[in-house]
Amino acid sequence: MGLLDGKNALIFGVANKKSIAWGITQAFHAEGANVGISYAIPQLEKRVFPLAESIGCTFVERADANNDDELDAVFEKAKAHFGRLDVLVHAIAYAEREDLAGSFIDTSRQGFRTALETSAYSLVALAKRAAPLMTEGGSIMTLTYYGAEKVLPRYNVMAVAKAALECSMRYLAVDLGPQNIRVNAISAGPIKTLAAAGISGFRMMLKYSEEAAPLRRLITQEDVGNTALWLASDLSNAVTGETIYVDAGYNILGLTMTDEQRQAFNL
Repeated sequence: MGLLDGKNALIFGVANKKSIAWGITQAFHAEGANVGISYAIPQLEKRVFPLAESIGCTFVERADANNDDELDAVFEKAKAHFGRLDVLVHAIAYAEREDLAGSFIDTSRQGFRTALETSAYSLVALAKRAAPLMTEGGSIMTLTYYGAEKVLPRYNVMAVAKAALECSMRYLAVDLGPQNIRVNAISAGPIKTLAAAGISGFRMMLKYSEEAAPLRRLITQEDVGNTALWLASDLSNAVTGETIYVDAGYNILGLTMTDEQRQAFNL
């Protein structure tokens, strides 16, 4: 038996085979979940539908997370298709490219609003619609990043959005706890994804993270997928309001150094 046998999961944010949401989708499918997928824009259709077909997923719907009518329609379809939901995955984030390239102080008012609405409020919007379908309790999870806590180069307004996302997650955990619905966040280390490609200097961040992290490696889709699997399963049924780090240990470091730098300091 799989860890998620008999559970219904709806995953928002699948973009292509390299997206973290797809890694989570694969992990859920492998452990027996009935999976539904939602993607953001029409241009992704040619990538998402073949992925869904590869695992026999028949629920694939497009929805703009900032459009209430489209979200209402997706959840109505999910209710008709699944009956109830057990798991909701929020893997949605967006900021204007120019706001991830310059200085934070130059963030435009509209750019700030876009990043916060799309990357943080969208979790609230999804949770509000998913909760009534979680009639037997459930697990809601979102994806965040260490930039919500510490300043990282060029993460800029997305860092503010992720901080708001993490705070929203905790408030939702309190609101939904009486319904036996858990809400958590996975703080994943850097991975080569379509979204990450918009961050200036991301390749350098990847190289440095690999050399500085305690495990001396980058994380993979599978690493995040396995943690999401744990959060979705009954193995984590007393865990809520938490940010779980999947970053090869990078977040525990006070002073980060590569092996070359350690040698220079005789460490």
